[in-house]
Amino acid sequence: MTGVGGGILLTPLLIFLGVRPTIAVGTDLFYASVTKMVGIQEHRRRRSIRWDWVLYMGMGSIPASLIASYLVHYISLKYASAEEIMHVALGVVLLFSAGITLFNEIYWKSRRRADDELQVVDPKSHAVKVILLGVLVGFMVGLTSLGSGAIVAVALVAFSGLPGASIVGTDIAHALIMTSSASIAHWHFGTVDLNLAINLLIGSIPGAMVGSRMAYFVPSRPLKVGMAILVLAGGLRMFV
Repeated sequence: MTGVGGGILLTPLLIFLGVRPTIAVGTDLFYASVTKMVGIQEHRRRRSIRWDWVLYMGMGSIPASLIASYLVHYISLKYASAEEIMHVALGVVLLFSAGITLFNEIYWKSRRRADDELQVVDPKSHAVKVILLGVLVGFMVGLTSLGSGAIVAVALVAFSGLPGASIVGTDIAHALIMTSSASIAHWHFGTVDLNLAINLLIGSIPGAMVGSRMAYFVPSRPLKVGMAILVLAGGLRMFV
């Protein structure tokens, strides 16, 4: 419904339920790629996806997510404290994602009032910046499974000039290709729990279908703010 929230809620919840951080990251990426594949259909039907933005961000995010996925595997092989390292990394990104989400909602309010005055930006004219954004997000997602929605969303709000529905659709489309790439790498390294992912998908796919339709009718700001506060608490909990 909002384009954000799946990873930053699911990964810490899995860890709190006793799933190893490396498995939680890989399983969440696989889960996210499938749910976004379902959620994207409504946005495709409404033509609310800017594929040029998806392409340029993907040029940076796909290779970065693959490199980060390999880094997770390397850390788990080389260091006995790999799970503790992942806890710290997840905590940092959770706090960052929560802050970005809250900033997004504060900025969104003033941004939406000026929607009619904004002009859509061609990503080709800012190719280097857009690709670097993709690199940043891709590395964070491959390493922790977090940030694919919140960080891209606030960047699109600030710089793209796209209307709200197109921001959500473009965000989800980019997250789909990025999480799919990273989940393939994690699958290769054995950090995807398929049975766990299937159980999660049984409940979440209907939710993704309903949520993608509700995005056009339900105000998402209260949900995002509440979610960000929960994520902030979860990030702090990672350091305790």
